[in-house]
Amino acid sequence: MKRRIQSIFPVCLLLLMWPMLVVAQPPYTVSGRVTDAATGEGIPFASIAVKGQTTGTTSDAEGRYSLQLKQLSDSLLVLSLGYQTRSYPILPQTTQLIDAQLTAAATKLQEVKVYAKGGDPAYRVIRETVRRRSQFDPAQLKAYEYDSYTKIEGYINNFDQKRKNNKRSGPIGRLLGKLPAITDENGKTAVPVFISETFSNFFARTDPEKVKERILKSHVTGVGVSDGGLIAQLTGASFQQYNFYRNSLYVLRKDIPSPIGSQWETVYTFRLKDTVALDNVICYEIEFAPKRVSDLAFGGTVWIDTLQMALTQVDARVDKRANINFVDELHIEQEWGATSSGLRFPTQTQVTIDTDQPTPRAPGALIRFFATARNITENQPKEVTFYDPSIELADDYREANAAFWQRVRPDSLSSDEWRAMRVVDSVRNVPLIKAAGEIIKLGVLGYKPIEPLHIDVGPILYSYANNNVEGHRFRLGLRTNTGFSRKWLLSGYLAYGTQDERFKYSANIEYILNRKPWTVIGVRRTYDLERVGVSADNIGNNSLFAAYSRFGTIRRPYFQEENLAYFRREMGRGFTQTLALRNRTFEPLFPFAFQPQVRDDNQMIRNSYRTTELIWETRFAPDEVMLQNDNVRVSAGATRKPIYTLRYTAGVRDLFGGEFAYHRVALGMKHSFRMGVLGRTYYTLGAGIIPSTIPYPLLFTPLGNESSFYVGNAYNLMNYFEFICDRWATVQFEHNFNGLLFNRLPLLRRLKWRELITAKVLAGSVTSANLAAIPPTDAKGQPVAGFSSLSQTPYVEVGYGIDNIFKVLRVDAIHRLTYRDNITPSGIAVTPFAIKVSGWLAF
Repeated sequence: MKRRIQSIFPVCLLLLMWPMLVVAQPPYTVSGRVTDAATGEGIPFASIAVKGQTTGTTSDAEGRYSLQLKQLSDSLLVLSLGYQTRSYPILPQTTQLIDAQLTAAATKLQEVKVYAKGGDPAYRVIRETVRRRSQFDPAQLKAYEYDSYTKIEGYINNFDQKRKNNKRSGPIGRLLGKLPAITDENGKTAVPVFISETFSNFFARTDPEKVKERILKSHVTGVGVSDGGLIAQLTGASFQQYNFYRNSLYVLRKDIPSPIGSQWETVYTFRLKDTVALDNVICYEIEFAPKRVSDLAFGGTVWIDTLQMALTQVDARVDKRANINFVDELHIEQEWGATSSGLRFPTQTQVTIDTDQPTPRAPGALIRFFATARNITENQPKEVTFYDPSIELADDYREANAAFWQRVRPDSLSSDEWRAMRVVDSVRNVPLIKAAGEIIKLGVLGYKPIEPLHIDVGPILYSYANNNVEGHRFRLGLRTNTGFSRKWLLSGYLAYGTQDERFKYSANIEYILNRKPWTVIGVRRTYDLERVGVSADNIGNNSLFAAYSRFGTIRRPYFQEENLAYFRREMGRGFTQTLALRNRTFEPLFPFAFQPQVRDDNQMIRNSYRTTELIWETRFAPDEVMLQNDNVRVSAGATRKPIYTLRYTAGVRDLFGGEFAYHRVALGMKHSFRMGVLGRTYYTLGAGIIPSTIPYPLLFTPLGNESSFYVGNAYNLMNYFEFICDRWATVQFEHNFNGLLFNRLPLLRRLKWRELITAKVLAGSVTSANLAAIPPTDAKGQPVAGFSSLSQTPYVEVGYGIDNIFKVLRVDAIHRLTYRDNITPSGIAVTPFAIKVSGWLAF
C-alpha cells in the first residue's frame, strides 16, 4: 500500500501543478526586421499580423519589430503600403527570428509627392484610403436595400447646475426640477421630452440616382408633437444618412468635410496612434483634428483596415469652438461592415447633439439619433418608377405592439431607455408643459387645431394688418384636416377692413385623386385687395413678406376677383405637371387706363378688364424630398441638384369674358453648391418673354422691397413697381463664407459671425407697342401714371453683410450701382445705399 501511494503521488502532484505550469510558460516571441528586398533598407511602420488572431504590431523607424504571442498560429503576415504582402510560417518554438523582405508592388505611379523624412505614417495610410475610396464606397453599387431601425431621443438637461454664489436656478430650472426625470450617462438629471422609433425599408440605386424609404411602423411620443405621418417621415432613415466616403457630410444644414474626403490634407492633421483589432480585423487607429480649431471640421479617431485600407469605424466630434449655433458638441459614431461584394456599409450609426445654453439661466438639450442597417441586399435595382415617391407611409404604420418593437430592435433597451419611454408620457401631460407644447406647435405650423370639428384655424401670421386702404384688417382662416377626410381638403378665409368697410374672402376645394403618384384637382374663388407689383406670382412662398406687404401705404391698389381650376400630378421623382384655368378681374383704385393698339375691334380707353388664362407649368426637382403632412405635401428641400421651372401662360379672348389674347413664357432655375472651405453659394436664374400687347399689370414686374428688412428673392433697393418688362433675364447670387475670415480673427472668433456677399442683376426691356398702350389720361380725364422701363443698362445691386449676429440676426449693406437717380412714376426717389436687417434661427 505504501508503494502504491508513493507511485500515485507524483502523478497527483503533476495534475495539481499543471495549471501553474501552463501559466508559468513564457509567451512565444517572434521578432525580426522588415526590409526592402531590392535595397536592403528597413521599412518603417510596416504592419505585422498573426493569421487568424487579433494580435499585431508595427515596425519601428529601422524596420525592426517584436511580437508577443500567447498561442501559436501557422503564419505571420507582413504588409506595407507600396509593397506586396508576404506570409511566413511560424515554427513551434518559444523564440523565433523572422526577417521579412518585401518586394515593391508593380504599380504605375500617377503622381509623385515628396514628404519630409520622419513624417507621421498616418498620412500615407489616409492617402491610400482616399485613393481606394471608389472600391469601398457603397454609393458605387448599382443598387442596395436594407431594413432600417431608427430611434431618436430628446432630453432637456443642465437645469439643475449650481450657479455662482450658490444662487438657486431660475424659474424654468425650478419647474423642470419638479418633473419626472432620469439620470443620463454622465450622472446628470435629464427630462425626456421626445422619443420615436421607426422601422422601414430603405432602397437606393445609382443610375439614375434614386432613393426611397417605405416606412412600415412608427411610434412617436413627445411634448408638442403628435404621432403623425410628418414626424414619422422626418425620423426615418432618409434623414439619417452619413457616408464618410463622401467629400463632406451635410449635418444641421452645414457642410462638414470628411477626414477621408478630397480635402483631407487641406483641412486636417493626422497621427497614427496604434494598431488594434476590431472584430478580428487588424486596423490602423488614427487620430485626426482640424488644422485650425475654429474651422467647421471634425476631430476624433478613424480606424482603417490594414489589409484593404478600408474604413472600419469612425468616431468624429465637432465641439463648440466650431461655427455652429446652439451646439455644444456634435458627436458621430459609426461602424462599417463588409458586404458580400467586398464593399463597406455603415451598419450602425449614433449621433449625439448636445446643445449649449442660450442664456446662463436657461437649460440645455440633448438629442440622440441611433440607426442600424440589417439584411443588406446589393445590386438588385428596382424599376425607376418604384422609387416614387421617395418617402412612403404604410397604411398601418401606427399599428405595432410591444412584441413587434422587441423583435426589430437591434439590441434590447437599457433600463434608462425603458424608463425614459415611460417618463416622457408623464412629462407631456403636465398642464404647463402641455400648454408650452401647444404654443410651440402653433408657432411652427401656424395653425391651431380644433379637434372636435376636425378643422385648423390659421395661419395666425395673416390674422391682422393695417394699411391706408383697409385701415385695420382682420382675417379668419380655416382648413379641414385628415380627421374630416383623407380625400377632401377644404380651406378659405374671411377678411374685413374697418376703413373701406368691405368683406374679402377666399374658398378653396381640393380633392386628392391619388396619393401614388400624387394627383390632385381643385377649384378656388377669391375676392381681395391686391397691389400692382406685389402678387403671389412674384412673392413665391415668402409668407413673411406676403404678410408684411399688407401693412403701410399701398400704392396702385386694386380689387381682384379670381376663379381658378387646377390639376396637378407628379409624373416621376421631382417631375410635377400643373394645368390650370384662371379667370380674374382688375378693378383699380387709382387712375389707370389702357387703350388697345392693334387687332382689337374696340379701341375705347378702358380702366378695368377681365382676363382668362390657360397655364401649364413643369417643375423638375430631382433632388427634392417631398413629405406628406396629412393632406398637404411639404418640401424638405434640395441640396445637390438644381430645381427647374418652366411656365407657359396663354390669354384666351372671349372665354369667360376674357378680353385679351397673349402669350407668356418664363423659365427659372434655383440651385446651391458647396465651394469647399470657401463656404456655400446660392443662385437663381430666370428669363422670360411676353410677345404681346397687354395692360402693364399683366407684364413682368420684378419684386422690389421698400421695407427695412432684407428679402432674399427681392431686389432690395428697387421700389415697388419701379420697372416693367416684357422681356427679361435675372441673376440673383449669394455666397456665405460661413466665418472663413472671422474665425481666424481672435477678437471676432467667439462671436461666430459669418461674412457673406450678394449680387442681383436684372436686364430687360419693353416693346414700343406696350409703351404706346398707356394713354395720357383716363376716361375721366385724370392723368394716368405710366411705368419705367430698363434701357440697355441692366439694373445692378451688390452687397456684403454679416450673418449670425446673436445667432439670429443678419445685417446687409447694399449698394445700387445703376439707375441711382431714377424717379419712379409715383414720384418716389430711389435709395442708392441702405442697410437692411433680417433674422431667423439657423445652425
